Amino acid sequence: MNLTDRDKQIIKDHIDRDEPLPAKYKLTLFAGAPEVELVWQGKSSEVTSVALPFQSIEQIDEPRQQAGEQVGGLFAADARGRQSGGWTNKLIWGDNKLVLSSLKNGPLRREIEAAGGLKLIYIDPPFDVGADFSVNIEVGDETLTKEPSVIEELAYRDTWGRGTDSYLSMMYERLKLMRDLLREDGSLCIHCDWRVVAPLRLLLDEVFGRESLINEVVWVHQIMGGAHGSRLPKAHESLLWVSKSKQFRLNSDDKYIRVPFSEYVQNSMQQDSEGRWYYTRRRMSRKATAEEKETKAHTVTYVDDPTKGTLASDVWTDMPSYQPKPEALTKYPTQKPDELLERIIGGGTLPADLVGDFFCGSGTTLVVAEKLGRRWIGGDLGRFAIHTTRKRLIGVQRELKAKGEPYRSFEILNLGKYERQYFVGINPNLPEQQRREQTIQREEHYLTLILSAYKAERVFQMPPFHGKKGSTVVVVGPIDAPVTLSQVNDIISECRKKKISKVDVLGFEFEMSLTPVVQDEARAKGVGLSLKYIPKDVFDKRAVERGQVQFYDVAYVEVLPKLDGMTATVTLKNFGVFYRQDLTDAVGEQIKPGGSKVTVENGQVVKISKDKSGKVSREVLTRKWTDWIDYWAVDFHYENRKEIIRVVEDGPDGAKQEREVWTGNYIFENEWQSYRTRKNRSLELTSGKHQYKQKGRCKIAVKVIDIFGNDTTKVVEVKV
Repeated sequence: MNLTDRDKQIIKDHIDRDEPLPAKYKLTLFAGAPEVELVWQGKSSEVTSVALPFQSIEQIDEPRQQAGEQVGGLFAADARGRQSGGWTNKLIWGDNKLVLSSLKNGPLRREIEAAGGLKLIYIDPPFDVGADFSVNIEVGDETLTKEPSVIEELAYRDTWGRGTDSYLSMMYERLKLMRDLLREDGSLCIHCDWRVVAPLRLLLDEVFGRESLINEVVWVHQIMGGAHGSRLPKAHESLLWVSKSKQFRLNSDDKYIRVPFSEYVQNSMQQDSEGRWYYTRRRMSRKATAEEKETKAHTVTYVDDPTKGTLASDVWTDMPSYQPKPEALTKYPTQKPDELLERIIGGGTLPADLVGDFFCGSGTTLVVAEKLGRRWIGGDLGRFAIHTTRKRLIGVQRELKAKGEPYRSFEILNLGKYERQYFVGINPNLPEQQRREQTIQREEHYLTLILSAYKAERVFQMPPFHGKKGSTVVVVGPIDAPVTLSQVNDIISECRKKKISKVDVLGFEFEMSLTPVVQDEARAKGVGLSLKYIPKDVFDKRAVERGQVQFYDVAYVEVLPKLDGMTATVTLKNFGVFYRQDLTDAVGEQIKPGGSKVTVENGQVVKISKDKSGKVSREVLTRKWTDWIDYWAVDFHYENRKEIIRVVEDGPDGAKQEREVWTGNYIFENEWQSYRTRKNRSLELTSGKHQYKQKGRCKIAVKVIDIFGNDTTKVVEVKV
């Protein structure tokens, strides 16, 4: 740096006086800085490198397999028709920062590379429009607005808490992770809101390079209103499409990236003597002679295939509707039309390529990828988004199966207990002994966190009780294991010894054998027992400080298996939940005369109405227990497949080492399912027939998902 002592003194004086540096010194001091760089408050180049194991909680190979039927998909199958090899599509529930980091740095990266690598990522991240994660749920003839969970709501606030600054920080880290996951000839396409398209363009330049832009696409659609008095009405969306390297090549032959020829061109198609297709059109320049204009000179344009059409430009005007077609509409607020994703996936990939979407919402990217014969991996923070996507993907499987076309298995994953350990400061990648020691060290922090969220006080020297809420004692279950039946029985015994009449047991998971019968037995012994789920919201201190965390009673499921020789069916007999969304008195005060709102109170969906005179009335909409159920599925061979995870640990010499571990859980293999759709609100309560191939004892698992997307599983044992 060519600075004299005088120059250094001038720079020091400016800094001491807190004054801007003269331009010539800026150029000298920062000569090696990027020519153009996007800077915002809180910008950091740090990218998380955590690698948490993924838990596989469900696998869906077949849409409604019937007795004796064999699978017709792309994969090798075992005797039951379950996928036994090859890539399994993946739907992941969780924070996409942790998901992306774990995909990039964990064992699943090898599986992605073995599948050819990630060829295309499409994302539709949330925009700063004051929106949230609310979705509309149909209950009978009414619509209930499902409010976002606290963790979803706070994730949105994190994204936009400081306006564009926090949004760019969120996107910057995730774009870096996505870039590293893409293969060298891969690309990323992002749907941008007009408010952030400019800074996002610069952000992509910084992460992917200034030469990475494939296209800025303008998607023209119907006018969407707007304040016409102050601005022109909105009628387009922006897509930024970038490549990881110069190796990217557009799949320009795919029919979805092409626009059909106009009727005029199609009618004028001809073949020359060599069999080449062409059409003619009049083409005149301003300088055309009078003779040329008189003869109406035409140009000849040759085409490779008259059925393909012409390559789409960067202005898409041939898909005018912003909303999906009625038959595909889920009422999920951010759902895009299939046609949009068909063009992006068709142009950016080849059949069998791997496609990703880590803000998948209602799952349109994954649905279209499945239809077009691409492999996929996707995820979302919202539980309801995952459930909506699961139903749509099963629907696609059913459609493809009916047509005799191939389809691929998919599994549902999460970071489960490993994410919880990470949140409380336990490193899940430590060797087992060190991890146990760290768990013991962090136990008090964990208990204080949960009890604070539950608004209970910590108590000591009262084992097995950890807290007290009024006259009720509280037990907090482990962070990395389900609360078991034997643990609950021990708690009941201690309550009787200490003459305690009420106890609340809190847990992230509960053993499937815990049923209302246990609570009935406790009540008969003089103990009021409540089993309550700990929500993920407890890990956000702001939610705890604001008292926003809600603990819900464990739902219960009653099923009746029936065997006729080697054939089995399962009937759903009862289902119970306990939710609360709003205080109905407060809702009644907020409603304007003549208005109404649907909400949840004490485990019932209730419609609150106010007539013109101001009188408030209540109508319970969930008249039957079945009204709470949106979906249920059966695994007729539960405990047939152990959940094996690959754990990366720090070895004795500091080097990373990988090993397979059985979690103690089993994967729910979805063999039969019934669910509601917008068009068909009916629900089958008895499963299809399942044919067993050998006699013996077998466990059947039934998974029920309620209208909010929460799942409950019941396991029963039968003798075949």
